Amino acid sequence: MWRGRCRTGPGVVEPQRPGPMCRPRHEEAMIVGVLRVQLAIFEATSLKDKRRVVKSLKDRLSNRFNVSVAEVDALDMRQRAELGIAMVANDARFVESCLYKIVDVLRAERAASLIDYEVELL
Repeated sequence: MWRGRCRTGPGVVEPQRPGPMCRPRHEEAMIVGVLRVQLAIFEATSLKDKRRVVKSLKDRLSNRFNVSVAEVDALDMRQRAELGIAMVANDARFVESCLYKIVDVLRAERAASLIDYEVELL
């Protein structure tokens, strides 16, 4: 739905076309932050152990930082995991700071060791 005068409601028969009032301002641009991390899970003796650690980590990151998390590579390697983490907001500094906070959390993680990471803002 549009903001301001462009919003449609239950009593509007024909929605108005978006005009100059409906264009997003520069500071309301959509910023997508992507974090790709490589983890080592040295204590995993089977894929089941690895999945338990990765699932727990994904759930904690998703709940704490409101991000989307997926295992994107090394699916069949029992002591290695690669996670993709994405976040969308309208402030690039906020997105970047949150992604680096996630890196700090992963560095302190006992069940998995951070090997490498890459942050990208789109």
